[in-house]
Amino acid sequence: MPTSYSAETLLIEGADARAFAHAQFSSKVNPLATGQWQFSAWLDPQGRVRALFHLLRLADDRYMLLLRGGSAATMVDALRRFVFRSKLTLTALPPRTLATGPALPMHAIGDEAEALVLGCGTHSLRIIAAGTGDTTWQPLQLRAGWPWLPTQVLNELLPAALSLQHLQAVAVDKGCYPGQEIVARLHFRNGHKRHLHSVTLSQPARAGDVLRHDDREVGCVLDVATTDDCVEALVVLSDDIAAQADDRRLASLNDNLVIHLGTSWPA
Repeated sequence: MPTSYSAETLLIEGADARAFAHAQFSSKVNPLATGQWQFSAWLDPQGRVRALFHLLRLADDRYMLLLRGGSAATMVDALRRFVFRSKLTLTALPPRTLATGPALPMHAIGDEAEALVLGCGTHSLRIIAAGTGDTTWQPLQLRAGWPWLPTQVLNELLPAALSLQHLQAVAVDKGCYPGQEIVARLHFRNGHKRHLHSVTLSQPARAGDVLRHDDREVGCVLDVATTDDCVEALVVLSDDIAAQADDRRLASLNDNLVIHLGTSWPA
């Protein structure tokens, strides 16, 4: 597991920033109040998750995205193709550092002298320009089912596999956005075949590792938190494989990996 996570951030600013974000992203952006954040995602036309992020409304016409995996510069380049005549600017900020702060109400934004602070309920997530970061926040968010996406799964997974409705990061009852038709169709037809689970693993693993049953790919590891006592992880698993667990224990995977299922989230 990495000892620190880079804070990849970007800004959307201008008179049309809200309308642009609402049209492109999968959450309900319009109701988001200034000084609040929400989870959101950017999907491709096939409904796959290009990016998952905290969406912060810093001012009436100013939004920041804190990416949970991926590159801010890459996302800005991709978003620029959809600006057309909209009055806004997109800016990828230099990578910063993440650190843990004291408890702050969920979705609140705090502004310290040298940090931007996101309230996460039991703790806060601080975006700092300089200084030493930490990952105390990471296992807390892992256990809550907040995915951090390794490069290997970007543009690969549908929102339901990441439990994005649980995070209110996707809406099936708002206007069109990229991938919305696929998201709605799968939601109303119950077409999802993979879901998110917090687990403990019998051996170390890395974010991005593929999980296999015989020669079949049945899931992937999203994030790992290793302590002296155990290896915790967030994984995506095929539903038929998760159903084979005996007393929440799944021992049928390759490389003698044993998984103990913890919390399992619906779409």
